[in-house]
Amino acid sequence: MRTCVESFEAYILRALGRDYGANLLPRGLDITLCDQIFLIASGLIWNVYFAGLAMLIGFGLAVAIAVARFSENRLINRPAAAFIFVFRGSPLFIQFFFFYSAFVLLPRVGVEIPLGFVTLTLHTSALTTAQVGGLIVLVLNTTAYSAELFYGALRSIPKGDLEAADAYGFTGITRFRRIIFPSMLRLAWPSYTNEAIFLTHSTTLVFLSAFPARQQSGEAFYYARYFVDQTFNPFVAYPMVAAYFVVLTLIIIALFGIVNRHLNRHLPKARRARFRFGPQYLR
Repeated sequence: MRTCVESFEAYILRALGRDYGANLLPRGLDITLCDQIFLIASGLIWNVYFAGLAMLIGFGLAVAIAVARFSENRLINRPAAAFIFVFRGSPLFIQFFFFYSAFVLLPRVGVEIPLGFVTLTLHTSALTTAQVGGLIVLVLNTTAYSAELFYGALRSIPKGDLEAADAYGFTGITRFRRIIFPSMLRLAWPSYTNEAIFLTHSTTLVFLSAFPARQQSGEAFYYARYFVDQTFNPFVAYPMVAAYFVVLTLIIIALFGIVNRHLNRHLPKARRARFRFGPQYLR
């Protein structure tokens, strides 16, 4: 039986591949509690990777789409509204399967897929991996949800703020940067904190869907399912994953709370927007 120190050395970075830990995962009676603790913890590396990059990229895209949705020009707001509707109206799980099938099958039949930054052909197989293809799906999904939040915030900006901007002579980019964007963030931030939490939870679907885990490199829930299959005991691995995600949620709430206080620092405490955890039953 391995000691906890040996389990730590063998599995704490195992999610990154066989070059960073033991070649084989523990099996059967050889599995210890420490194996489960450290291997599932290593999987969190990918959960944080997916959530962090998807939020970072999706935030900028969401602001742009929200502004387009808010535009009075139908040639701009209609495509933005359609994008939001499609990705909010379809299950994330189905989106993973659809995009994986597109990334794999279409190049095989001679259909090239221009994605802007790369054209998908048989030679661009990286897009069929969870680390790239799965990330793209998460970016598109969180962009749609976040854009709807920001669009609602844009519609809720007090007219007095806009009139004050006009009075000071702010126009164009200056008006957006100094008045509209800060007000939009302040109004949308509590809801956006919820989106960040649920995006982090949604990362457990990446390897559960069509995207394969290469060299048994997966996220936390992937390893939890592996241990349940090996030990036939769901009452250790699954609660452990839940506990890890509770910790991640608390970290997100703390970090986003700091930003929220900064955005509302000019307001009296009674008027500051507060974060309220609101479960989403459909994603």
